[in-house]
Amino acid sequence: MTHLLETAAEAARAVGPLLRDAFRSRPQVRAKSDFHDPVTEHDRAAEETIRAVIASRAPGAIVGEEGGTTGSGDLTWYVDPIDGTANFAAGLPFFCVSIAAAAGGEVLAGVVYDPVRGDEFTATTGGAWCNGVPIRSAGAGRDREAMLLTSYPGPHDLALEGEEALRGFGRLVESFASVRRTGSAALQLAHVAAGWSDVTYGTSVSPWDVAAGALLVRQAGGVYLGDPLAPGGYLAHVGGFDLAGSCLAGAAPR
Repeated sequence: MTHLLETAAEAARAVGPLLRDAFRSRPQVRAKSDFHDPVTEHDRAAEETIRAVIASRAPGAIVGEEGGTTGSGDLTWYVDPIDGTANFAAGLPFFCVSIAAAAGGEVLAGVVYDPVRGDEFTATTGGAWCNGVPIRSAGAGRDREAMLLTSYPGPHDLALEGEEALRGFGRLVESFASVRRTGSAALQLAHVAAGWSDVTYGTSVSPWDVAAGALLVRQAGGVYLGDPLAPGGYLAHVGGFDLAGSCLAGAAPR
């Protein structure tokens, strides 16, 4: 377990200088599936570096946002070299590197690394830390006191739900003390794990977005609902939050 965490942390730190140097350089952006889904040369370069570190220290299958699935074995790595590419490309300092190791359907180790602030969130099945200090997911108990971090509604939600998605967002704004659309699921989860925000919610994520963050939240004493190793939605909150009394109660993945 320690070796997996050390590998993930080394891989994340290895791309820190690259991302800091490229940040606010207005890199060229290309669209993947559509113009809402950007990628830069730095996403690809960072993932190549991460893959090389993993291959040298703890080889297995690697599922990366940019490079797809390579390798094989009982161990699977989930890699998002820049979670929050749109923020990174625009110069908004809310993006991160997310790396997780899983086996047997369980996330065993994860790192969410914020290269701008230098915050390194780490977790194993034995605990969760920020910069080596144990963290505890604690905060508000109900909507009217809580900060919600979400990317809902996104283009996918609008396509499926139409105006109901906008009405749903309105209900969130009315119910929560504050709502922020930050653009990085992994970093949102890390902030909930640390107790810096109270709730985070998303409807369309991939394992590389949330696997590390889900482990962080759970090991810090918070609640993560959803399968972090399958595409879909998620809802996470600090320990002690009253989800049953929340306007998001019906949105929680089962």
